[in-house]
Amino acid sequence: MTNQTAIRFGYPQTLLREYEHWLVLLREPQATLGSLVLCAKCDATEFSAIPIEAHAEMGGVVRDIEHALKAAFDYDRINYLMLMMVDPNVHFHVIPRYAEPRSACGLTVADPGWPALPKLAEAQEITPAQRDALRALISEHW
Repeated sequence: MTNQTAIRFGYPQTLLREYEHWLVLLREPQATLGSLVLCAKCDATEFSAIPIEAHAEMGGVVRDIEHALKAAFDYDRINYLMLMMVDPNVHFHVIPRYAEPRSACGLTVADPGWPALPKLAEAQEITPAQRDALRALISEHW
């Protein structure tokens, strides 16, 4: 099952991992290198409305995300932003944070908001080839 928010974030082309209740998508554009979207598969528009099983599964998904991103990019911090103003279904923007720019897959991406809030409006557009290369790199570390 998918919802409009997952489709808005490029599902299925951006899919990294699918769990019973969650999709992990590569975020386009990249706010920082390795930015993801953790998207509930249900149609809920409030966090309290997702199934209790989704809440239970989320802990393991977050561990997987952090392990893969740390191994791939050695982030300094990680932020989870639940905004849901434009895209209504339950989702988090997963933003690895970096004191210095990071490079991979032909991209060099700075973190212009470091050490304060991430600047999502300054996210870097990526090509389909870069998207696929980043997906492959992150998947290698899953």
